[in-house]
Amino acid sequence: METSRHLLLWLMVAVACLVARPQRIAVLSDTHVSPGNANEQQLRLAIDEINASPFDAVIHSGDLTNQGADDELRNIKSLLDGVRHPLYVVPGNHENNWSQSACKTFNDLWDNDRFAFTVDSLVVVGLNCGPFMKMGDGHIKQEDLHWLDSTLRVTVRPGMKVLSVNHYPLLDDLDNYRDYVDVLKKYPVITHQNGHYHRWRLYETDGVAGVMVRALDMGNGDYGYSILDYDSHRGVMQVFEKRIGHEPELRYAYKVNTDFDSAQPPLDPPVVAPDDPRARLVVNGVASIFTRVAVDERNVYYGTSTGDVVAVDKFSGERRWQVPTESMLFSRPAVAGKWVVGPTGDSRLLWVDKKSGKVAHEHKAVGPYVADGVVKDGVLYQGGYKTFAAWDVKRHRLLWRYDSIDNYCQAAPVVDAGDVVFGAWDTRLRVLDRRDGHLRWQWDNGRSARLLSPGNVVPMVNGDHVLIVAPDRVATCLDRRDGRQVWREKNELKVRESLGSSADGTVAYAKTMDGELIAMDATAGEYRLLWKEDAGFGYEHAPCPVLEHRGRIYTGSRRGMVAVFDAATHRLLYRLRLGSSEVNGFEVDQATGSVYCSLIEGKIYRLN
Repeated sequence: METSRHLLLWLMVAVACLVARPQRIAVLSDTHVSPGNANEQQLRLAIDEINASPFDAVIHSGDLTNQGADDELRNIKSLLDGVRHPLYVVPGNHENNWSQSACKTFNDLWDNDRFAFTVDSLVVVGLNCGPFMKMGDGHIKQEDLHWLDSTLRVTVRPGMKVLSVNHYPLLDDLDNYRDYVDVLKKYPVITHQNGHYHRWRLYETDGVAGVMVRALDMGNGDYGYSILDYDSHRGVMQVFEKRIGHEPELRYAYKVNTDFDSAQPPLDPPVVAPDDPRARLVVNGVASIFTRVAVDERNVYYGTSTGDVVAVDKFSGERRWQVPTESMLFSRPAVAGKWVVGPTGDSRLLWVDKKSGKVAHEHKAVGPYVADGVVKDGVLYQGGYKTFAAWDVKRHRLLWRYDSIDNYCQAAPVVDAGDVVFGAWDTRLRVLDRRDGHLRWQWDNGRSARLLSPGNVVPMVNGDHVLIVAPDRVATCLDRRDGRQVWREKNELKVRESLGSSADGTVAYAKTMDGELIAMDATAGEYRLLWKEDAGFGYEHAPCPVLEHRGRIYTGSRRGMVAVFDAATHRLLYRLRLGSSEVNGFEVDQATGSVYCSLIEGKIYRLN
């Protein structure tokens, strides 16, 4: 009998110890591994340490690589496959913004760009964050917000807590962080863990605790990772720094809180009212939209983050058809005659019957499409990955291809007279002969850094000149005949990727990184600033092309704002806040004269 009582007591103590044992998670973040670099060897050492320690799981919260190239992703996948604990990974901006595969390879290797798992009473849930294939703020895709809500609704039971994971913090770095926080606040979230800034910080958003953790490499030979210990018995989160080869050091310890602030500061100014005659909401989708739109006499066409080419009735907003693909879409569909040609992220050109939505023909390319094409006289001029081609749309026939490009094209080309003018992310701007695609001339800014390329700017072209603005923050004017540099602005106004033309081709408009609209003389032999007006955007970097149409100039911001100016007086007429995310671009409806624009958050508006 005494032996039975001792055995029962031992079992009770053992159970209590198991219940009280903290849930322990190792966190890797911002490893920035390229094949053969110093971080690769340090990650191997970190993995060896992690494998030798008791962890319930290992998380990588983004920026695994430097440029999201396929060889980088496969290399770090082979390294992380050596982790012996359950491993969960989400991408960061370095995987999303410069991806060789338009974000497809990451999903192919890890099966998804989000995760959810449970350790005892702790639910851990992670999401992708963007920015997706162009300069922009972080963004949680609309479908991911729905998935997050539905997953937690099913998974979280009484007594359970939630750990949220993302590469970005719950701060202004994410354009729709308030929507993200609104979902999280429905559930007992004890901490949001993120990286991105390569530094430590404990913060709070509407009562939700957030912790930024270290990068693999903090400089000066400081390599390491982070450890999260959640003691559910005491309701305490402890955050440790683990330098490779050293004992863990406590960074933060705090009592978890799930009593969140209910108030949410309103957007200022508020989103445009439904009855505002200046803007009508045509699409409010359940997926994000990274493409500009195309418009014909009846429909609006666009691509979604879930990989669908979509046609909706431009008057009713009713969906007419959708064509699924296997990757996120970044290129605007091109419309010509009876066809809608959809360039896809899974490396195809799809010829879709405009009426039925049936795919009648497809062409497989060497890489993903992220560029907008232009149709002129029945010919589609389309940039791709390391290639640029001209297609007879009616006959589905390749007319010519130019293959001497060392990276992908992204912005729409300009097709004018006998020239095709476009930039690419290999540092070069090119002019091809429209008839056969041979190179007339090419230009670069003298810098070898690809991230300073004119890769995502629609050039401004007139009879004599070609103008561009690029991430080097300088406006450049080139002689259209031979590419000779006519003038180059001295980085005084910080222009970047957002450019447009007056109707007569004499004025180039550009948006500055201070949220101003400027006008430059596009005919002069030297740089001449004609005027500068504040659009009221504040800090700006959205590569949204500027549009002049019927005497008005339209420019869009990184945070859902559209500013409209009078072209004659350059006076600001009004600003409209259409949402919280980046304006992708504008498109004129030639049948009605209306202007359409799409926002990353899944909205399409008609501006009247």
